[in-house]
Amino acid sequence: MQGKRNFSAKREAIYTLLSSTETHPSAEWIYEQLKPQIPDLSLGTVYRNLAVFKESGLIKSIGIFDGQERFDPNISQHSHFVCTCCFKIIDIPKSKCLFMEQNVCQYVENQCNVRIEDYSITFYGLCEDCSENQAVAVQKDS
Repeated sequence: MQGKRNFSAKREAIYTLLSSTETHPSAEWIYEQLKPQIPDLSLGTVYRNLAVFKESGLIKSIGIFDGQERFDPNISQHSHFVCTCCFKIIDIPKSKCLFMEQNVCQYVENQCNVRIEDYSITFYGLCEDCSENQAVAVQKDS
């Protein structure tokens, strides 16, 4: 964090929390987690700081899911899996999809006569927990 900007205590707390979780949190989640420790924290402060982090390249927005923008402090190239039931977001390391991603990028470049500089691949479906819950519900109905 040194050398990036002058970080206030609130900004530091927001970034530290964001960096310490793999949940791809929303501003609301961050606010709810920090409010007990920082009583004068406002949701607006969280949103403003997230905007600063995005602008500075410290975090990425990975989209809006269930009506809330979600953030990722892992700015390295990687894909995501989003559960369409519980909206859990899981990182898929680049090493797990490298061959597929290289082929897709090469195909798009060749077919569209473009040069890809960045991309984002998101998979959608049911996470393990939701799949199991759905299977249990089907068994009960049978």
